[in-house]
Amino acid sequence: MSVPERVAWAVDLLDPRPGERVLEIGPGPGVAADLVCRRGARLLAVDRSAVAAQRTLRRNAAHVAAGLLEVRTAELAALDLPTGEFDGAFSVNVNVFWTRSPAAELAVLHSALRSGGRLHVCFGPAGPQPPERITTAVGGALRAAGFADVVVRVEPAGLAVSARRP
Repeated sequence: MSVPERVAWAVDLLDPRPGERVLEIGPGPGVAADLVCRRGARLLAVDRSAVAAQRTLRRNAAHVAAGLLEVRTAELAALDLPTGEFDGAFSVNVNVFWTRSPAAELAVLHSALRSGGRLHVCFGPAGPQPPERITTAVGGALRAAGFADVVVRVEPAGLAVSARRP
């Protein structure tokens, strides 16, 4: 399976380092999970779809066996994660962050990220909505959830709203 440009771009933006602990929201078929684990980061991939979680597990069985990847089927808002456990978190094309209030989901992420931990909410470059509609909603939600240094990126490979936990 080829790597979609938006997925490679999102992982490059996250820039996971060996030994870091990373959370992926909505791994879909597991393409980004493979890229993150190949860089030596430890990844928890969470998807509300059992089918997507199974696809991620099948694609990345070697990373699971190596202890680099854990996959869970769960709603992000319902996750119980240790406080400050993660160095970074990211998503690609997960609409919950702009189609309704993501306050519960962002509260989970804010708690799970360590101080200085980074969050990247990424989307592909083309879609039915103008980029500003998505980035304005996501940026406002991140600020309301207590994230700092909110930055919007609109590039040929995708768009992202990035922030860090203070």
